[in-house]
Amino acid sequence: MLVINKQSQIPIYEQIVSEYERLIMSGFIMQSEQIPSVRALAMELTINPNTIQKAYNNLELRKITYSVPGVGRFISVKAKEIISEEYSKKFDIIYNEAKILKEAGYQQDDVLNIVKKAFKEDKNV
Repeated sequence: MLVINKQSQIPIYEQIVSEYERLIMSGFIMQSEQIPSVRALAMELTINPNTIQKAYNNLELRKITYSVPGVGRFISVKAKEIISEEYSKKFDIIYNEAKILKEAGYQQDDVLNIVKKAFKEDKNV
């Protein structure tokens, strides 16, 4: 279910967080759905359980998941909304940075080429 690249320069725990975000936003994982335990996911991905726990702590801190003691961890009802709001803030950052680059004399094509390069690199990960 999760796609992790152990050779990537992106830390594995961040990849796990991103994968859960992707699965939630695409509707593959629904609100209130239980996700694998730390131990189960660590075994499935052959990754240190501490790495999984770090990712899960991040998701829970951001209220994307919640834990029920003795039962497991679940996707929160507002997970999709929370992720959407966070992505929206990232678009604001990109917008503001593009304005700064424009004011510094960069051309639109220069900025677009950097964005295209980022998307191209992502596919090669």
